[in-house]
Amino acid sequence: MDYDDVVIGAGHNGLTAAAYLARAGRRVLVLEAADHVGGAAVSARAFPGVDARLSRYSYLVSLLPQQVISDLDLDVRLIRRRFSSFTPVPSQPSRGLLVDHGDTEATAAGFAQLTGSPREYAAWQQFYGRVQQLAERVFPTVLEPLRTEAEVASLVGDDDLWDALVRRPLAQVLEDEFSDDTVRGIVATDALIGTFARMGGADLRQNVCFLYHLIGGGTGDWDVPVGGMGAVTDGLARAAVAAGAEIRTSTRVLAVDPDGEVHFDGGSARATTIHAACAPAVLNSLLAAAGADPVPTEEAPEGAQLKVNMLLSRLPRLRDESVDPAAAFAGTFHINEGWAQLDEAYAAADAGRVPQLPPCEIYCHSLSDRSILGPSLAATDAQTLTLFGLHLPARLFRGTSEEHDAAKDLALARTLESLNSVLAEPIQDVLLRDADGAYCLEARTPVELEADLGLPGGNIFHRSLQWPWAESASEVGSWGVETVYPTVRIAGAGARRGGGVSGIPGHNAAMSVLKG
Repeated sequence: MDYDDVVIGAGHNGLTAAAYLARAGRRVLVLEAADHVGGAAVSARAFPGVDARLSRYSYLVSLLPQQVISDLDLDVRLIRRRFSSFTPVPSQPSRGLLVDHGDTEATAAGFAQLTGSPREYAAWQQFYGRVQQLAERVFPTVLEPLRTEAEVASLVGDDDLWDALVRRPLAQVLEDEFSDDTVRGIVATDALIGTFARMGGADLRQNVCFLYHLIGGGTGDWDVPVGGMGAVTDGLARAAVAAGAEIRTSTRVLAVDPDGEVHFDGGSARATTIHAACAPAVLNSLLAAAGADPVPTEEAPEGAQLKVNMLLSRLPRLRDESVDPAAAFAGTFHINEGWAQLDEAYAAADAGRVPQLPPCEIYCHSLSDRSILGPSLAATDAQTLTLFGLHLPARLFRGTSEEHDAAKDLALARTLESLNSVLAEPIQDVLLRDADGAYCLEARTPVELEADLGLPGGNIFHRSLQWPWAESASEVGSWGVETVYPTVRIAGAGARRGGGVSGIPGHNAAMSVLKG
């Protein structure tokens, strides 16, 4: 059968592309191997007999432009978090720093108590004020054809900041701007989510990751999706279907011929344009199956995280008794993410060892949005907990299934030990149990994410993130989704300006067709 567009993958980017294309009157087919839409942006009942729908993989929203929500009339509600972060002091976990957007005086006092002077908070305000100006000017460009680096730098108008964030290892600016180990660590973690990198690395992978985590919406805020991540992709699916797109789940794509033929379980389809909302490495395997040459991409993407979902009977008590757990867990709770600790953990993982106390961060969705809990749970003190462990790359978990499981058990045990080091009681004491009597705790390694979601190396961005501007003359004016084949687009997170739950690559893949 003939279509204008075939979209491979019904994750949020594939659905975004499909909705835009179908609303333009094009005939669109979306093919998804799983029995449901959503990809990594889903809500799921993770524990048998427990009525709670967790954001199983991706869990917060920052990079989804309001323009996409408006263009597609999405019924999506996002909640802004009052508390930015809570960070126990690595050397003294009974002390911590709470960053409260709703009380700047209390935040300033917390910085002064931690560091002994007002200087560090003043540096914090100045640094993030400059970064916000950058975000306000860079973020609107992500839905436009690619500009040169010089053009984007000119928009920002802060040459010193541009040089610090784009041309020099991030460690240099953080060491120049901040003197406290804990404060440096808080800032640094945005450079390491899903990215295995050293802060002083010359390849600047940490800088690219940092930029993406701070430009979302022009503010850098990370918001809670009401109903969980599945509410976002369900809304996108409804928009695509309402516009006339056809979505087939449980349909595995077998081969992609760049002449326009897509072969899948049970048949094939011809299309004017093929939108690969899968990872570029996955696209290359499909091209190879049709005897076609690969598109250029990163050779061996690698994820670097342990994702842990938990359901608690109540929030645990903190070693820092001066802070309300409801405030500490409502934002991003940094654990063993001091400046020195991040570097030590990277060195251990780079040497092939699971870090002794893995850096990690957690947040509690249900403090902002009780709708993800069923009525019986919502009426209790039950809470969800999402943990994201850093510096746990896929290489640590490769090998036989026995070797993987042993490494996973060690990584999880050490991660829970890391969490418990800042609590006044073990997290195990407040974990609920499922219908089978097991703890409501689910952990996924990068190797398991590769198997679950088709993420090469478990990389949550499909490949290493790329600067959101053209890096060659040939890219200028393009949408950052084009390939060596005129018929094939990269419509997923592996596109330039991909990564995170954004819909940006999906939008840009559609615009490359609709606007040229």
